[in-house]
Amino acid sequence: MGGDKLAIQRTDIEAEARLERGLADVVAAMTRLSHVDGVEGKLSYCGYDVIDLARYATYEETVYLLLYGDLPGSAQLSALRSELARYRRVNPALLQMLRALPGAPTSMEVLRTLVSAMSALDPSPLDKSQDANLRRAKRLISQLPTLLTAHLRLRQGEEPIQPSEDLGHAANLYYMLHGAAPDALETRILDMAFILMAEHELNASTFAVRVVASTLSDLFAAFTAGMGALNGPLHGAANTESMKMLLEIGSEANVETYVQGALAAKRKIMGFGHRVYKTWDPRAVILREMLSKLNDDLPAVHWCKLADRVQDTVFKTKALYPNVDFYAGPALYGLGFPMEAFPAIFACARSVGWAAHALEQYADNHLIRPTTQYVGPEDRVYRPVQER
Repeated sequence: MGGDKLAIQRTDIEAEARLERGLADVVAAMTRLSHVDGVEGKLSYCGYDVIDLARYATYEETVYLLLYGDLPGSAQLSALRSELARYRRVNPALLQMLRALPGAPTSMEVLRTLVSAMSALDPSPLDKSQDANLRRAKRLISQLPTLLTAHLRLRQGEEPIQPSEDLGHAANLYYMLHGAAPDALETRILDMAFILMAEHELNASTFAVRVVASTLSDLFAAFTAGMGALNGPLHGAANTESMKMLLEIGSEANVETYVQGALAAKRKIMGFGHRVYKTWDPRAVILREMLSKLNDDLPAVHWCKLADRVQDTVFKTKALYPNVDFYAGPALYGLGFPMEAFPAIFACARSVGWAAHALEQYADNHLIRPTTQYVGPEDRVYRPVQER
């Protein structure tokens, strides 16, 4: 009875304060970067449909678009590619720190620590201009894959591979992990995945980035906050959990039993449902389309076919739609990336979205400082510790 009374009281307080739990549907920023239409299942970057970008553009074109607001011409794209390639080599002090990290922390924890340390190596820490922040953004975008793959190789007892200046951004990530360049299809899959993960409005990690940027803290601090948010299982770690589920299911013959058992036990089926989309996540649509073209001899084929079977079964049973994490998992796993590193790969792709939002916040800044509705006891009188 007391619990019911408390619930009614909390509901009344929330109604009076117009509280939106989790800030659902609260407009907290104006942006030129992306727009999500959850009802229609559409996502655009700076006015361009993400499906068109994923089909026809490169990740570097997407980086330029988000940082500058327009797609680049040939000369602009060539200049950006060269600039990002030059920035790929990291300060040796970061590699020394990487070797010295104790234990076996996760890839995201390692990346978050190194990004924070990058602020101490900033060549112009007192320059807070937009141009200086843009240079910092490009360094972060370029160096996160270098740091991530160095960590993964060291953990396997292998030496880091120096980045190539000849490969594209996504292909270079693959090369630095495996020691060989990906083929054309593998390159396209990874490039597409990076485009689809590059930006997504005011999600939890991007909001964290903008909150920190609004205090006029530096870009490295803002990225560190974003990575902390992305690492949560309700955000960037969902692709890992989706792949773990597929591994547990194992084969198409087990799909029906698994799905029915999970629903009966009220367990969440990972990779389904989204806070914003009420229909297909458009990123899942295009990634699924790309993965359906894989040759049967590629390792990812089994997992993509299994994912399709799970998707069909879940939709027929519960009318739930998959999100991008559901297909990103088998795509990355099939390309030889360890599941534990999926959130960190997500961070590598999302780095441009974080940077663009931070730059946008710096350019027209208002401190982000929401309020709360106090629901605790009132008018309490202090008594000395001897009387308590």
